Amino acid sequence: MLTRRHVLLTSAAAAVMLTRKSALAKPSQPGTQVNFEVPAGAVDCHTHIHGDPEKFPMFAGRVYTPESASPEEMVALHKALGIQRVVIVTPSVYGTDNSATLFGIKARGPDARGVAVIDDKTTESDLDAMHAAGIRGIRVNLATAGTNDPSIARQRVQSAIDRIKARGWHLQIYTNLPVIPAIKDLAATSPVPLVFDHFGGAQAALGVEQPGFADLVELVKSGKAYVKISGAYRASTLGPDYSDVVPLAKTLISANPDRIVWGTDWPHPDSVTPPGKKPTDLTPLLQIDDGRLLNQLAVWAPDAATRKKIMVENAVRLYGFA
Repeated sequence: MLTRRHVLLTSAAAAVMLTRKSALAKPSQPGTQVNFEVPAGAVDCHTHIHGDPEKFPMFAGRVYTPESASPEEMVALHKALGIQRVVIVTPSVYGTDNSATLFGIKARGPDARGVAVIDDKTTESDLDAMHAAGIRGIRVNLATAGTNDPSIARQRVQSAIDRIKARGWHLQIYTNLPVIPAIKDLAATSPVPLVFDHFGGAQAALGVEQPGFADLVELVKSGKAYVKISGAYRASTLGPDYSDVVPLAKTLISANPDRIVWGTDWPHPDSVTPPGKKPTDLTPLLQIDDGRLLNQLAVWAPDAATRKKIMVENAVRLYGFA
């Protein structure tokens, strides 16, 4: 028989659990209205899905553990921003398991494409199945694990190019800017498009003269590489508008607006595990106002025709949207 004490203890326990749950940050949603007309068919070229960990367990060797972010929450984001299409990228926390990304693509239907992570165990039939499911590229992530050795970078980039050169896919590279000169020649001769994440790893505080940025600009200008002007908060600490990113963005866009794509980097995972925490401990998602961040695109590219190239035409070409 339940006593009053049992009921009170049970209620207290439930309240503690509820508090712990509510303490976890949900993925951010826009707090600012977009102040320019988003072109029809716009594409958010950089997002992630963090699935239910019971259904989509994370890689044991990960360096951080993000909170969940669902396809439904992503739909709400894009509805608020007026964006039709999306590219979902497999984050490092899943290793080479692309299940969460494929789940997100399926949920979004024909308006979604994906970028996968593979290794030597990934078979050609696996790649065939991924293509049928909407994958159009693979990602080499050098930055999250802190891989800055030029020889390792070259080896991984060349291996990735060899795997996909017959497929019409692209290679997406997340790296730090000083690595780019070491792989510049591979990019210049690559039979597949190369796409550099998040301003190529440039840091806004160091300006356009920082080592490696001129090499990135040269690759963009020659048409040998694309750059995602995404995740401005990864390049700058001057939020919420990240004004010191403006010279980087304008320099890249003016070099070749046909080789620039845009993305939110939603749900904004913090890939640095806080001091005193383990990589398997939950690290809260960053709370970024994507409406305010999207408004910066109108600062970086004041011309509507240029924004259409960045948000629609380049992305449609790169990711194979109909």
